[in-house]
This record gives sequence, structure tokens and C-alpha cells, in this order.
Amino acid sequence: MPTNVIMPQLGESVVEGTVSRWLKQIGDPVTEFEPLLEVSTDKVDTEIPAPATGVVLNILVPEGTTVERGVLLAVIGQQGEAAQEASNGSGVTVPPMSGEAVAAATTVEPEPEVSGTQRYSPVVTRMAAEHKLDLSKIRGTGINGRVTKKDVEAYLANPSAAEHVGKELAAWEQPISGDLFKPTEEVFAKANAITPAPSARPVAAEAARSAGAGEIIPHSPMRKLIAEHMVRSKLQTAPHVTTVFEVDVHKVWNHWQANMDAYEKQGVRLTLTAYFLMAMVKAVQAKPTLNAQWTEQGLFVPHAINIGMAVALSEGLIVPVIKNAQDLNLMGMARQVTDLATRARAKQLKPDDTVGGTITLTNHGVAGSLLATPIINQPQSAILGTGAVTKRVIVLPENDAIVIRPMMYATLTFDHRVADGAVADAFMVTFKQTLENWT
Repeated sequence: MPTNVIMPQLGESVVEGTVSRWLKQIGDPVTEFEPLLEVSTDKVDTEIPAPATGVVLNILVPEGTTVERGVLLAVIGQQGEAAQEASNGSGVTVPPMSGEAVAAATTVEPEPEVSGTQRYSPVVTRMAAEHKLDLSKIRGTGINGRVTKKDVEAYLANPSAAEHVGKELAAWEQPISGDLFKPTEEVFAKANAITPAPSARPVAAEAARSAGAGEIIPHSPMRKLIAEHMVRSKLQTAPHVTTVFEVDVHKVWNHWQANMDAYEKQGVRLTLTAYFLMAMVKAVQAKPTLNAQWTEQGLFVPHAINIGMAVALSEGLIVPVIKNAQDLNLMGMARQVTDLATRARAKQLKPDDTVGGTITLTNHGVAGSLLATPIINQPQSAILGTGAVTKRVIVLPENDAIVIRPMMYATLTFDHRVADGAVADAFMVTFKQTLENWT
């Protein structure tokens, strides 16, 4: 009997994912729990294991398609079983994916926001504000009649049309049941998928190609999400301001050199990043405003200090979060740094490892960068950047002695709605003094 493979809920707050790569193709043998495909969310890339042993009879969601939890992804059965159709467990026959079905694929919107009596996703809300649209006048084709991004795009392409005629629901959008992964909500209403609106910027692509010989490299899901997130943070949400401090880290450097072997014997790799995180905790405790989030009702100031730690991957940047950093000593912090960085590079992070951050550190100095002005990771209010540690000749202010010290530039980019320069500078003074007076 065929076994359905459905999109799991990959985290407490993750309700959709993008099929980034199929590791098996139709006709390939697969064993239970063997990686079957990779799914990308706005947090991490995750391998999805096969729910049964057999042969891949059908693949219904193409690479690059975003679908909700509970959506049918593929069917696994035994050699010789019919591959032309598979039951979804609710009396609906699911045909193999066709080119037309792929073209009809729609991107499912994130969890909706409430506006009046209707619920809209953040993407739809932003588009409506940008184009000054009355969403109540747009026919929704999403779940329970919700207005989706595709509905808004179709309306913008043809605003005079009273109704937008949809196509049949794509196969992977039909409600099904699965044998291994159970979604939190298993009931999905049927909806019509509309024809995607034509590209709004074909001229830009043509202009790029006319500039000379070259090729178009498709954006990965991670790259698209990073781009959207950075544009929204820098240009649409927070007024960014950056303050720069120079830090003498010779005491930290000496402590690091003297203790790294002892930490290594305990299975912990001690790095300078752990010291920077410890100093950030002290700075947040001195100026908790930089750990807050702007809301229209007021500043939300979390009790916990959850520091995001930017980790560079070949395909982009990911930010796992060190939860309750205020409770950790240097050993505990170093252990967390090693664990999260290792799992991030091995694509073994869980979606919940990347949520809940209240402030972020990006140690761009590991690549040799001296100075940077990072973009705030929304909805946080500040991001601290640490540059490369380099030995320089400096003049000691207490006695004018000329010495050679390991020095570092540290920058704090902050949301000017949340704090003014005096608060940000006081935060950085605590950060600087903690490192310069390390014992």
C-alpha cells in the first residue's frame, strides 16, 4: 500500500517550507529514515527522511516550490505498484505532477495578521500599504478565502477585473493524510490557484544580459529570504545608526592563549567570540533598551538575553540563537558557540534554534574584515559587529607610553526609534570596558 510523504511542521513557529532539493527521484529505491529531500525554511535547511522503505512512485512538489505543513510531497510504494495515481487518504485521487501543475504552483503565505475582521499575511499587508489597496475589494483564493500574495499581484496586473478566475488546485495543495509526519492542523480547505502575474522587471533582466556574455544564476530560497529581510529592515522598518569603538583586547588575548588548551581537554573549543558574547551580556544588563523591540504600544523589553550569533555558510548567513545567555559562564558560552556553529555548517540546526533572538553579534573579523556596519536582524533593535584583531602601535592614555597591542574595531548598529546615541554609546562603553579589564 502506498505511503504518503507530507510536509512536516518543522518548528513551533514554522508552518511552511520550500522544497529545495530532491535527494531521490521517481523510481529510485529508498529505505525508511533515509534522507529523501531537503526543505528550506526562513530559518534553516532540513533533511526530511523517508517514512517507509520502497520505491519513489510519485513526486508532486517541484524543487523551489513553497508549501504549507501537511501538504503531500511524494508517494512511496513497492516495485510494480501503480505510479500514475495515489490516494490521499480522503477519497481524492492525486495524479502525477505535470508541467501545467508546476506552473500553477502557488507560494503559501505565512501566518496571517489580523486586520479588522479579516486575516492577512505580513507580505500582503505590506503590499497593500505600498500600493494603497483596499484588501476587502480583492477576491481571496487562499485557505478560507484569505487574500494571498498571488491575489494581490493579480489585482495589480488587472485592477479593473471584478473577479479573477482561478485554475484547478495544484495536486500538492490538496488536503491529505500522512503516515509518519502529522501536521498540527490536518484540515485544509480547497482553494483556487490563480495564474501567476507576469514578472514586473523583465526589462532589468534583459538589460543585464545585454551588458555582455554571462549567465543567470537562480537565487536560492535562502538568498531570497535574506534579501527580503535586509531590505525590509534597512529601508522599510528601522532608521539605522552606527557607532564605532576601538577596543584594546590584550587582556582577553592573553587569557584566551593561556586557557584554550585546558578548555580543549574538556571538549570545548575556546574562541574570541565567546568573550565578545560575555561582554555583550554585560552591556545589555547595563542598557537593556538595546535588547528591546519596538512596538506601536511601547517598547517590549524581554527578561532573557537571547543573543543571535551570525554564522556564514556557503549559500548565505544563518543566525542561531544562544538562549538565556545571562546564565552562562565563559565555559558554557564557548560550548554553545561551538555546538551551534558546528550544527549550522552541517545543516543540522532545528528551526527553533534560530528563533527568539533579542540582539545579534556578527564577528565579521574572522574573515579579516576590520570594520562593518551590519543591518539589524528584525524585530531586534541592535546588532554588534566585531572586526579582526590586529596588532597596532597605540599610545596609552594614562602615561603616553607607546606600545604594541592587539586592537579591534567594534560597531553597534541600532534602531534610532528605540535608542539615541547616548544610550548606544553607553552600551558600547560597557562592552569595551568588560573586554579591556578582563581578568
